Amino acid sequence: MTDPEMNVCARKKILRPVSLAALLAAGVCLSGCVGAFDPEVDAASPVAPRVVALVEANRTYPRWEDFPKATPAPEPVQVAARVNTLRATGGALAGEVERLEWTLGDAEAFQRDVAARIAATPVSPDAVQTTEDIEARAAALRARAAAPPSIDRPRP
Repeated sequence: MTDPEMNVCARKKILRPVSLAALLAAGVCLSGCVGAFDPEVDAASPVAPRVVALVEANRTYPRWEDFPKATPAPEPVQVAARVNTLRATGGALAGEVERLEWTLGDAEAFQRDVAARIAATPVSPDAVQTTEDIEARAAALRARAAAPPSIDRPRP
């Protein structure tokens, strides 16, 4: 037979007193926060009367009466009727879609038409620039941004 104490991890033997101490320490730390829920208003403050009046006016808010009422769930018969309506309208829509003609016609004629519309659209001069033009402009800007040569000053 094996001893049940041998299978228990050493941490488990220590864990209970340590967790109890941690729980007590957390309780002590949180007890200091209790006063934060009932702050005092500085009576010397010029806005103190207004603050107190606002707090007192809204002390009971929110009330259960202010929450919206839950709507009852629809009856199963109503749900079934709505589902059947959706199925019928879905079937009618599927029939309309089947009657549509989904062809573009001659693909080459379509391509020529699109190419003609593109050619008729004016192009911005910025879009006409090639990669070489852009790189040349960037090199010119880098050259302009270079620091001037240092001035030799005589040593005293």
